Order: sequence, then structure tokens, then C-alpha cells
Amino acid sequence: METSLDKIDNRILAELQRNARLTNQELSERVGLSPTPCARRVRNLEKLGIIKGYSADIDETKLGFAFTVFVSVQLDRQIDDRLMNFENEIKLLPEVMDCWLMTGNRDYLLRVAVVDLHEFERFLTGRLTKVDGVANIESSIPIRQVKGQLARLF
Repeated sequence: METSLDKIDNRILAELQRNARLTNQELSERVGLSPTPCARRVRNLEKLGIIKGYSADIDETKLGFAFTVFVSVQLDRQIDDRLMNFENEIKLLPEVMDCWLMTGNRDYLLRVAVVDLHEFERFLTGRLTKVDGVANIESSIPIRQVKGQLARLF
């Protein structure tokens, strides 16, 4: 379901995406509204589910997880039980930051964050390959991130 937003709503979203810790006063000044209508718009964006929540943007590398790997996984069969089992198992693996069900010749794409290549090897051989139904795995190591954005706004 698409929701129609005006320019002020878009500016509110852009400002909050840059810094969700802005006070309502600061936010209202940046978007050109008085505080009460600004707060009302933010509450409405939250109620509509457009703003899903607030969080901190954490630098994984500063926590020691400097090695990212994208992993494509193909299951032996694409049946509901197999997919559900894989997804439940993946949710339990702290190394997996993102998991996407995909179209094409692979079933899932994972973004894995680990300390180094040795930890990735342990994750791969000790955990991922042991998930029931995994038939094929292909890993790609990114060189650098060219663009990163939390959400598309406009």
C-alpha cells in the first residue's frame, strides 16, 4: 500500500533519517513548521508504519566485525517446510545481519559480518553448511561499499 506524502513529510523523514535524536523543536525548525504540527506529523508517520522505529547506526568494524561476506544459498528443494526451516535457523545465527529470499538460481542472499576470514570459515563449515536443506553456497567478499542508504525516501 502506497501512502501519499507531501514535501514536508518527506523533509521530516529525511531529517530523522540523518539524525533521529533531533528534538521536536529542532526538527520543526529544519522543516519549517511550528512544533505542534510537526509532532502531529511525526506521530502520523509512526501510526502509518512509515516510521517503523528508531535505532542507532552502529559501525560494525569498530566492534571488531570488519569482515563482511555476501553468501548466496541454494536449498535442495523449494518447498514451504524447507524454506521455513532455513529461515528459522538463520534467525538464530548472530553472524547473519541480513537475509533475503531471492528470485533466480539462488534461494537466499545473506550478509554475514565476522571478525576475519578464519571466523567466516568456522561459520561456514561449522554452522551454515549444517543447516538442513542447504545444497549449494556461493560466497562473495566485497572490496568496499560504494553507496549505503537506510531507506529510499523520494
